[in-house]
Amino acid sequence: MGAPPAGRCHHVGVRILLVEDEALIARALREALEAEGYVVDHADRGDDGLWQATENSYDGIILDIMLPGLNGYKVCRQLRQAGNFTPIMMLTAKDGEFDQAEGLDLGADDYMTKPFSLTVLQARLRAMLRRGPSERPAVMTAGDLVLDPGARTCIRAEHEIDLTPREFSLLRYLLHRLDEPVSKRDLLEHVWADDDADVNVVQVYVGYLRRKIDEPFGCQSIETVRGYGYRLVRSGGVPDSGRDGSSGGKGDG
Repeated sequence: MGAPPAGRCHHVGVRILLVEDEALIARALREALEAEGYVVDHADRGDDGLWQATENSYDGIILDIMLPGLNGYKVCRQLRQAGNFTPIMMLTAKDGEFDQAEGLDLGADDYMTKPFSLTVLQARLRAMLRRGPSERPAVMTAGDLVLDPGARTCIRAEHEIDLTPREFSLLRYLLHRLDEPVSKRDLLEHVWADDDADVNVVQVYVGYLRRKIDEPFGCQSIETVRGYGYRLVRSGGVPDSGRDGSSGGKGDG
């Protein structure tokens, strides 16, 4: 017998959960990873994968997006909401930037598009495992508006608000720049990863956010900075908070 493949012994005892419903891909991945010394558990449904990830301890998860039972986005989101920060690499046949951004916004650590090179996947898996579980992000607040990036929740006045991944990322970045004017171009670059896109998309999503986090509560947390962008105020824009909205207020979009 020849020498074992280079690097094989380095991964002995490293446990990976593979959630993939395409049998040929799952078998090829499992054989390649086991040849490197990984211990691999396999689930071919999203709900089964979620159960295994909840009941067992893994060093990493390889998670397909298009799954029966529960799609990969929902599996990832539910794990992060439950406080499980095991590194996740998502697999998909989709190659759109939005799909990639959505997976990463939900808490995935890396992303591979099918068809992929096994050699590249293994290298990126090693890099992801070296980084280890990400630290639980700090809770972010503005007045009574509370965003928990770790649990992927948004709460105002003790009411949970359902946000899309893009809305969540937009609010998170505005909170990160709390009380600072943030340009529309800056938001495109950091939330959409595309500073060449139409700036009108920012205005549209700010409108979505306002209708969810402000209007039902009589607040104006997101101010318009005329001719520039937006500011999320530290007070959360609660009534009688002392802000006069002189920078433009809500009405300018």
